[in-house]
Amino acid sequence: MVGATYALAHKLYPYAPVPDQRRTAHHPVIIIGGGPIGVATGLDLAQKGTPALILDDHDGVGQGSRAICFAKRTLEIADRLGAGAPMRDKGVVWNVGRVFHGAHEIYDFNLLPEDGHRNPAFINLQQPYFEKFLVDALRNAQSKSQPIEIRGRNQVLKLEQDADRVTLTIDTPDGPYTATADYVIACDGARSPTRDMMGLDFKGRVFEDNFLIADVKMTAPFPTERWFWFEPPLSNAPQSALLHKQPDDVWRIDFQLGWDIDRAAELSEEKIRNRIDEFLPAGTQYDLVWTSIYTFQCRRMERFRHGRVIFAGDAAHQVSPFGARGANSGMQDADNLAWKLDLVLKGQAPEALLDSYHEERAYGADENILNSTRATDFLTPKTEMSKIFRNAVLTLAKDHAFARPMVNSGRLSVPCTYDGLSLNTPDALPHGPACTRPGSPCPDAPLHTAGSLGETHLLDLLNAGFTLLALNTDAPNTGLRIDGISLNTIRLSGPAITPEIRDRYLGDAPHALYLIRPDQHVAARWDTATPAQITSALKTATAQT
Repeated sequence: MVGATYALAHKLYPYAPVPDQRRTAHHPVIIIGGGPIGVATGLDLAQKGTPALILDDHDGVGQGSRAICFAKRTLEIADRLGAGAPMRDKGVVWNVGRVFHGAHEIYDFNLLPEDGHRNPAFINLQQPYFEKFLVDALRNAQSKSQPIEIRGRNQVLKLEQDADRVTLTIDTPDGPYTATADYVIACDGARSPTRDMMGLDFKGRVFEDNFLIADVKMTAPFPTERWFWFEPPLSNAPQSALLHKQPDDVWRIDFQLGWDIDRAAELSEEKIRNRIDEFLPAGTQYDLVWTSIYTFQCRRMERFRHGRVIFAGDAAHQVSPFGARGANSGMQDADNLAWKLDLVLKGQAPEALLDSYHEERAYGADENILNSTRATDFLTPKTEMSKIFRNAVLTLAKDHAFARPMVNSGRLSVPCTYDGLSLNTPDALPHGPACTRPGSPCPDAPLHTAGSLGETHLLDLLNAGFTLLALNTDAPNTGLRIDGISLNTIRLSGPAITPEIRDRYLGDAPHALYLIRPDQHVAARWDTATPAQITSALKTATAQT
């Protein structure tokens, strides 16, 4: 398919009438949008026992690769949701990237040089597959009677909220109906109709540049690495180019075209093939699968929560595709929001906890926007002096490692650390590793032996709500619940502490206690702690203080 038109790759949730169409039914949570962020949020809520209804205006997954790079943290979230294994099995695994200037390689890099992680730095996987595996996990959750439902061809036409609920008018092939919810989560994409209904908008920057995506099916000798060119040696003079492998012998090729272009002409098959023919080795046979032109936009909503309506994913924020920060950031939104909304709905945390969703994920969005803006400015110098500086950095980077961090071909997605934000308790582990300071996501590590349920990695153990992780020490007797919130306790000592756990969680400390949130971020850590200190940290992590 040439051109970014909508067509189904997978028809996963065809329209079917439901009893709600004959009456106004109430739901704890309605999610608008059946893309990856909406389904992931619904799955997370359902696993915790909070019912989630997902409404999508289509009845399946659209064609076109769109997002293809899914990061290690996203795969860890997908593991918890029951979708990680098929993603890894289908995806193209990669850790290594190469940077070129003109015809010459400058340097290579490895995004995950250390061992002891279940997941690679990245997989490349076409977005339709990624979405399908999440919907497969949703069907599996339904088979286990977890409270989740998805309705295709249910388009939200109107939204009204008051102090107690949100009322939605929903159109279907059989006509409209109404439903109400305690909370609505808008995951309906960059052009979010929900945002428009509420008169809300993005603030940020649109870059004067255009990029051509061409997905081609071919058999090629290139390795499964990320290859990026500054000023590739091509007669049609794109400012940059990118080559990535996807499953099914499909390859992603990006060309940076500049601002003043004829979009229709650039999307003609003849011109696309001329560019690709010069880029690939002579005589390479290929089929065009999907093409599109996009413009960089780095924008976000001023606030992600508006009363009982909460925005997530591209509906809340947009960044440039270079760096793979869009879908990966959206999955972190889902990871951050679900446990907070679950606790609020169960009456175990105050509504103020939902404000921390905006605090933390707007912090993450700002970090992504900063990195994307810097990448775009490095890719496209705005003055002759900026270009001279950029090319001098590229020249130095070939032989001098100190210059390589200054090269910016798109800072690749990493999980956000919520440094200094309100749910953290001040660090109380002297000489503890920086990678597990409060606010940081827990890094994975192998276990010494498989657990009774077959667990092989530390993150397998950190999926049961709040967890107290005791390393080379006894955990204080806090009881199984604090203010109605269950606290799971895990104790590891002696040979059970693998070298990776020691490096990532102890460092130079002989022992440690960690309080870990349901989204596997560190809430607090100590060398030793009293029950009162742990209770206080849990209250802080749930916005009760």
